Amino acid sequence: KERFMGEPRALIIAPTRELVVQIAKDAAALTKYSGLNVMTFVGGMDFDKQLKQLESRFCDILVATPGRLLDFNQRGDVHLDMVEVMVLDEADRMLDMGFIPQVRQIIRQTPPKSERQTLLFSATFTEDVMNLAKQWTTDPAIVEIEPENVASETVEQHVYAVAGSDKYKLLYNLVTINKWERVIVFANRKDEVRRIEERLVRDGVNAAQLSGDVPQHKRIKTLENFREGRITVLVATDVAGRGIHIEGISHVINFTLPEDPDDYVHRIGRTGRAGTSGVSISFAGEDDSYQLPSIEALLGRKINCETPPTELLKPVQRKHH
Repeated sequence: KERFMGEPRALIIAPTRELVVQIAKDAAALTKYSGLNVMTFVGGMDFDKQLKQLESRFCDILVATPGRLLDFNQRGDVHLDMVEVMVLDEADRMLDMGFIPQVRQIIRQTPPKSERQTLLFSATFTEDVMNLAKQWTTDPAIVEIEPENVASETVEQHVYAVAGSDKYKLLYNLVTINKWERVIVFANRKDEVRRIEERLVRDGVNAAQLSGDVPQHKRIKTLENFREGRITVLVATDVAGRGIHIEGISHVINFTLPEDPDDYVHRIGRTGRAGTSGVSISFAGEDDSYQLPSIEALLGRKINCETPPTELLKPVQRKHH
């Protein structure tokens, strides 16, 4: 059938801008020699610029966040009646973030499910996610990848028993004494993330933070800097840390143990990717060590608690630039 401008053949919807940018980057690399055009629509970025790309060439693969896609769709710039492949990434997060009504509206514009291929990805298949899958697919094949084994095999896991008041010293010394180049530090709350990052920067470490509080353009820049080694320590919350796939992250540090054991698996999975080995170090203090048993239950094994070597608890020696 003849196709017009603004009629994508494949549509990929993801909940966050970072994810859309990442998927589009991978798609562009994968389709490099195929003559397929990849376009992205995300909120918070220049509307007109995104419109211009639509008018300049055919769109084969469109990667978008739900809200921005609806904007274009309602203005009549994008038509979804030629979509052959419909992909929903991180369906569980789209549910959490309240995007499902928007996604429904989008899917209604695409051909009936018998005439398109639908792929739905999710870290967890809750009942809600399964219900969506039933509505949007016909007779789907369900593929599950066991996350637990992946996590425990390529990542060497340590737990340091440490008083809450010593956690920062331990972090600072681990990074500076060992001269680590690419580390992600996880904490449970945005304010903790900010505090840790501020102290590291003040003490001369190239650190940056990634949390829901950081504006979009800054997040993308931060990830770029981290990827290129200009930032050595990235401090993140779980939500911000989930979609990060960066080569060569050598260490993941859990400044606070997560309340949800699945988050532990996701966190340590940022290192030891694609067959390389990685190390995770968790700080278990008086406030969070009670999370350990449920993490061990999920991993199906015990993690020894160690006392950190004394040199790692020495007072912070500030570096002045």
